[in-house]
Amino acid sequence: MTPTTSSSTAGATGATGTVSTEVPYRLERAGIVMEPEPGSELEAEGVLNPASGRGTDGELYLLPRLVASGNVSRVGLARVVVEGGVPTGVERQGVVLAPDREFERGAHNAGVEDPRVTFIPSLGASGLHLMTYVAYGPLGPRTALAVSDDLRSWRRLGPVTFAYDDELSIDLGLFHNKDTVFFPTPVTAPDGTPSYAVLHRPMWDLGETKPGEGVRLPAGVTDARQSIWISYVPVEAVARDLSELTRWTRHRFLAGPAFPFEELKIGGGPAPLRVPEGWLLIHHGVTGVIDSAFSQQQKVNYAAGALLLDADDPSIVLARTAEPLLAPETEEERSGIVPNVVFPTAIEEIDGQHFVFYGMADSKIGVARLLHT
Repeated sequence: MTPTTSSSTAGATGATGTVSTEVPYRLERAGIVMEPEPGSELEAEGVLNPASGRGTDGELYLLPRLVASGNVSRVGLARVVVEGGVPTGVERQGVVLAPDREFERGAHNAGVEDPRVTFIPSLGASGLHLMTYVAYGPLGPRTALAVSDDLRSWRRLGPVTFAYDDELSIDLGLFHNKDTVFFPTPVTAPDGTPSYAVLHRPMWDLGETKPGEGVRLPAGVTDARQSIWISYVPVEAVARDLSELTRWTRHRFLAGPAFPFEELKIGGGPAPLRVPEGWLLIHHGVTGVIDSAFSQQQKVNYAAGALLLDADDPSIVLARTAEPLLAPETEEERSGIVPNVVFPTAIEEIDGQHFVFYGMADSKIGVARLLHT
């Protein structure tokens, strides 16, 4: 479970052996689709990092993170306006999730942040949208889940819990966790069990919760940099009780920082997309200096990269980009609440073309075409 190390363009060496740097996809900017509404208190500190999905009306919607004064986040709903096959704007339709549960509100902070939505056809009678989001409550950022059949009404399943793994000699439930997203279809877990797989990013510094506790690493992990992990939920358990989706098991390291554009940490982005080569995961990589997990960063640089995961066993990394697919270059990406940020969080198909939606400097939402090279 040791994370990958820096490598040249010849490839990266990880837990599964040599990994190719040939990922046959690229991103091409297509414009800005959403920016703060002038005079709106709910959007005073930005609109960013959206989830997405198709409504029961067949329309495409974004679920953006709306940040009010004081850095309090809510999840909104906005219909995507498409012109000539390209997203060009949105029509706002209100707030669908607000920090009004005790695990989403602390004495000094509150928020429901950075949602990712995966439509899973095998859930319920006709499929459900499954939202993972960061509940910013009394103990800091924790992952929580909610489900919906129409993107408008969301039923909370609650915060995630982690099954103890004695092999790791650590309880993942101790740690803050972000960038969580489910695969859209069941996969076979490494132990052969049909399961729903989920990606997440544990944060090993317990000092962020209780000063003095310091960094704790699972057995076999020697690199403290934040990385992408994968966990599983048995399909059979979820069929009996939907709330089992919050009980994650069989945790393992997937991928860590390997190249210069991700030297500080990496984290998952939109729901993995099934492509001919396997599962395509658009992710973010971070460079610069991180001051504190509880403050808005000003010295970081976020860029988008990609991993290809094995179609049958997504715990295996087949290939990854040595250079970013999209890095902060435009004024909107370089200047904002947190400068120099490209943060991909949603991917959707429009008229046969896939588009990736991403946060721009924690202030606006951009969109880019996903193209096969």
